[in-house]
Parts: sequence; C-alpha cells; structure tokens
Amino acid sequence: MVPPIDAHVRLDLHPVHPTAVQAVLTGTQARVALMALEAADWTVAATNVLVLARIDHEEPYWARDAATHLTAEGITVEISPRLQEAMDEEWTWPAYPMPWCTRSEIREISDQAQKLHDDIRHGRLLIHAHAFDGDTTVAVGTYLDRGGKSVYLHGENHLRQTAGTFESPAKALVAFERAHGAEMRPGPAPLTDTERAAIAAFSVFDITPAGPEPSRPEPETVPVYLADAGDHDALLDTFLDTHGEFEKWRTWSDDSTLAVHESQTLRIERVHEAPAHETAWTVAAYETPVSDRMWVLTATGTTPAPMLQDLLAHLADGDGWDTAVGAPVNEKKVTSATQPLTDAGWKHTVDGRESRWTSPDEHAGIRFDAFAAQHPNQDLATWTIWANPGNDRPTWAITASTHTPSSLLAGLSEALAEQTGTRHVQPRREQRPRLAAGARSTPAVATSRPVGRSR
Repeated sequence: MVPPIDAHVRLDLHPVHPTAVQAVLTGTQARVALMALEAADWTVAATNVLVLARIDHEEPYWARDAATHLTAEGITVEISPRLQEAMDEEWTWPAYPMPWCTRSEIREISDQAQKLHDDIRHGRLLIHAHAFDGDTTVAVGTYLDRGGKSVYLHGENHLRQTAGTFESPAKALVAFERAHGAEMRPGPAPLTDTERAAIAAFSVFDITPAGPEPSRPEPETVPVYLADAGDHDALLDTFLDTHGEFEKWRTWSDDSTLAVHESQTLRIERVHEAPAHETAWTVAAYETPVSDRMWVLTATGTTPAPMLQDLLAHLADGDGWDTAVGAPVNEKKVTSATQPLTDAGWKHTVDGRESRWTSPDEHAGIRFDAFAAQHPNQDLATWTIWANPGNDRPTWAITASTHTPSSLLAGLSEALAEQTGTRHVQPRREQRPRLAAGARSTPAVATSRPVGRSR
C-alpha cells in the first residue's frame, strides 16, 4: 500500500480560458505534487498554482489522467464538480479532416500537435521559415536537442503534424524553398488565436475564493416577456439530455455548441459568451442535409428561458420545422401565427408595410414586415418578437425569416400572451477584478467565433 503524502491538489476549470485547468496545491509535501505535474507538462503560474492549457482543448482528459497518477502516488486529489462534468463530457470535432480516425486516434494526433507546439514555445524546436500553401500553414525547423534533426511541419493548432524529416537544416531549407519559395517567410508563423489564448491562460487567473453572495429577494411572478433570462447553457444541456435525436457538437473555438438533428436538416447553435443584446441562439432548417436553408430564427442572450423552452419543445416535436418554401406568406398564415395575441386582447396596428401586435402594458410585441416577406431569399427578419419595458432598446428579441413555420410562431405567440415567469431584483454591487498573489495582468486575448452555417 502506498503511504499517504501530505499534499492536496484541487483541480478546477480555469476562470478565464474556457477549457484550461488549474491546480492549487497545499500541504507540507506540496512540492512532490508540483514536480509530478510539471513532469506532465503543467506550467507553474504562481506559488503552488499550476495551469494546464492546451491547443487541442483536451485539458479535462489530461487532468483526469494526472489525477489518476497523483492518487496512485498517495496524493489527495479533489476535482471540482464543474471540472468533473467537463471530464465526463463526450464531444466530437465538427468536420474533422480525418473522419476515419477513432476518438482515441484523434486525441493521439492532437497530443502530437501539442508536443510540437510546446517544443516551439520552449525553444526546443527552432523554426527557420514558414509559408501558407493555400490551405494551411507549413513550416521548417530544427530540433536543438535531438542531434540537429530537421522537420517539415504541416497544419495549425491541433492538426499540425510532422510531414517530413531531413538530415540537416541546410537540406531542409533547400527543399522548403523549392516547394514554397514565393510564399516563404523567415521565422515562425504568427501565433493563432488558439495558441495565444492558451499561452495567456498561464498568466491570467484568479484563485481568490469568492465572497458569499448577497441575499436575494424572493422572485416576483411577471409576464413571460419580463422574466429573467435564466441559465441558457443549462437549458440546452437539459434539452440534449432528454432528446437523443439531437447530437451535440463542439466548435473548434469552444465559444459555441451545435445541436444537430439526426436527419441533419435542423441545426441549433448556442454562442455561450455572446453579449447580452447580440445573437446567442441561431436555429436553421434545411429541406435536405445539403440543400439551401429554408428558414432561420435567432434569439438574443437575454431572451427569457420560458420562451426558449417553448421554442425547443416545438423543434423536438417530430418534424415541426418543416415548411413549404415556395408557398407565399398570406393573410391566413399571419392570422394563424398571431391568433393567440388577438385572443388575449393585444393591440393590432398597421403602419405602412409593418403590422404590430402590442401587449396591453406596451412592454412587448410582435412585428410582421410585409416587405421582407416578399423577399424571402434575402434572409430578412420578417418576424420580430421583442420586449421593451420603457427603454429605447429592446431588452431581448427573437427574429424569424419568411418561411418560419406558422405553428412555431403561433406557439411563441401563445407563450408570449399566456405564460408567466419569474424575475429577481438585482442588488447593486461593485465588481472589482481580483488576481492571485504573484499573478500579473495581461491584455485579454480575443478569440474568433465561428459564424453560423448558411448555405
């Protein structure tokens, strides 16, 4: 039996980087755990604090591996609930260029790419030149600790591979110049967004325990359009857990999650960190997996959870997203989509090309744009659902294109007119950034966000 070691390791998700993991060490023998983690490619970020940040987004997997080895050595390991959830999550790279690979083979390829990234970052692999070959970045370099072995590299981030080897730097450079002379540039290529974000994770972190949350007043019951947004990520997770016909896909940047129906004709994109008043949900429906888009619906990040629940429930109801693309939007369809509002006594007005249905308190409404309906191929917002309690700017909005099914719109109208939700009065408190002792502040690294698919 392995004798216990007076070292405690707490593993948790990084507070800034979306997939990185940080380890906080305590105990009189914490140095033992630190050396073990360093040997596993963790980086010391502060006193008794290490960070694992990778370019392949596999940190939870390797954190689990580290926890297993530490425990076997007699070191106590604690894993936070949110990190445990990330460890248990199964995800797939969308549009992976080697679809024949198994998940373990993909992870092995990514780990080799990670080793190349680390060798370059730590100066073990000196990059002489790089070029863009039309599809991706290529480079040539020499290992300083492997007897002068030179390599030809192909790809970026988790797809970078060693595509060739040379006996000397001279032969490597001659071959590289022959293949990429016109595009050849000296030195390494500029860091990708993924690389810069991973490197920044070693410097920007916060391990200061959060203070107790101030007491919150009891929530009040309000019309659904005045309700709190709630937890959109939890809403999507619940939807995926209860509807096996939708498969979860993670995008390359981790900024968004895709839920794709098994028929490949309905796709839901959730952008996790979208600003409150910008699009956080995009629903797109297709006649076939390779056809043009039939209709698209978007929702902002402040849309009340009950409205989104109604939307997701409709999408999960068989083929509820199907529609007749070529059929015109006539008065009958408009009436069908807004009948619940009429029945609830919402005010109906017509102003030029727009028809509006406004709640009795004038805090919410639906707008139909007849001009946009006549130009369906331009993806104009034919329908807009909004809430605007006394402000010039809507607190949230849902937009839908011309051929969005009337039944779906009617369901949203019914929820808008009849459902209620809860709203908390947010206490005022000052937010101040907190950095751990020894940490230094660095500028935030912007990461690109994938654009919703549109054919």
